[in-house]
Amino acid sequence: MQTVNIHEAKTHLSRLVEQAAKGEPFVIAKAGKPLVKVVALNAPEANAVKRLGFLAGQVAVPDDFDRMGAGDIEKLFGDDA
Repeated sequence: MQTVNIHEAKTHLSRLVEQAAKGEPFVIAKAGKPLVKVVALNAPEANAVKRLGFLAGQVAVPDDFDRMGAGDIEKLFGDDA
């Protein structure tokens, strides 16, 4: 990822914004210290948190889920296991 200082960002803002819009984010720094990251609005978030429960109500889990296939497993590993 490209890092530019504030002066360079001011001078080349149009070009830098076009690059960011095409999926090439950049960082603006002051005195070598990164301050902000410029990314396209439609860019996926790098540290996006996965939503838990996003399929709630859409998936049904059978009551005997933990016993499904028990007979087949017993046949594979023996009834006395």
